[in-house]
Amino acid sequence: MSRIRVARVIARLNIGGPAIHTILLTAGLNPTRFESLLITGVEAAHEGNMLDLAASKGVEPLIIPDLGREISLGRDLRTVWRLYRLFRRWRPTIVHTHTAKAGTVGRVAARLAGVPIVLHTFHGHVFHGYFSPWKTRLFIAIERVLARYSERIVTVSEGQRTELAGYGIAPRDKIVVVPLGFELDQLLHCEAQRGQLRTELGLDTETPLVGIVARLTAVKNHQLFLEAAQLVAQEEPATRFLIVGDGELRAALQDRAGELGLAERTLFLGWRSDMPRIYADLDVVALTSHNEGTPVSLIEGMAAGVPVVATAVGGVPDIVSDGVSGYLVPPGDAATLAQRIVTLLRDRVSARAMGRAGRASVREHFSLERLLADVEQLYTQLLAEKGLG
Repeated sequence: MSRIRVARVIARLNIGGPAIHTILLTAGLNPTRFESLLITGVEAAHEGNMLDLAASKGVEPLIIPDLGREISLGRDLRTVWRLYRLFRRWRPTIVHTHTAKAGTVGRVAARLAGVPIVLHTFHGHVFHGYFSPWKTRLFIAIERVLARYSERIVTVSEGQRTELAGYGIAPRDKIVVVPLGFELDQLLHCEAQRGQLRTELGLDTETPLVGIVARLTAVKNHQLFLEAAQLVAQEEPATRFLIVGDGELRAALQDRAGELGLAERTLFLGWRSDMPRIYADLDVVALTSHNEGTPVSLIEGMAAGVPVVATAVGGVPDIVSDGVSGYLVPPGDAATLAQRIVTLLRDRVSARAMGRAGRASVREHFSLERLLADVEQLYTQLLAEKGLG
């Protein structure tokens, strides 16, 4: 019996949750039933990439250079044509797209090629915090049309499902929730690495460390993190602030840290491949985004037993139980963000209890095994609906 062919399309494998998600799905989906192909574009130089992870999992992506994040009519039409020819030749039964750009060109090409089952995963969305109002309305209109020609729309959190239904992207019953899943073992057992990062950075073992792990881009709102850091430093002067990640705003954020008097207290670490080692030494993980799907940094931090403080946007409340595994704060509220961080730094007993609660929650809800089972079940259901089971 021939296997079911699945073509998975993502705009680029830049460092972050969507890339990890698609690589793990491509590598782990039941190989006796499914034959998977991962198709991707090229990331910008400052974004980093997850090609090492792909190679370690035995995944060799098919790279289409014109398939990237930026919009260009000429390149996008060439990408649609190349994907169309690929789908006609390879004959996938399922085309599953991830991220906005890939979701547009991939679904158009799949429908033109007569692919039986087409679905798209929103890992976040660009309907708030990214573009001007008129451009946002245009993207919403495009997504509504694309959703009509998709068997399912997938979100990674219940909160995001509610948001998309509210924007009229698709009826609620056409939107399904498949939470992310990760290989968590190294994070769940990272205590053995505690102290290594502090030694590397030349910090005392008692120095409070507050970190944010995210691309240095506008939607992540690192400006808010720095404003809160200034307030925290007034209350707890020994605290140091770690910014892990890179992006187009790095120079501007370094300048802003200097303006706020934080130049000596804020360390920009860039992209790191030793994340368990990073989380092992953090006292608080923060996230200050305007908009989120399911932020990987919070899942990773909670798996490592670190309490979190994050803005209550998108899918964040589906991960963080306010007052149990961390604190949720209103977006844009630097004072409350700082207050919650200070509370965790001063009340270490409560902070450790929140860390334990977060670890237990993540272990239960965000395992790779659960993700693979959920996706196989979804594909099986769609195949049955099409009479292709």
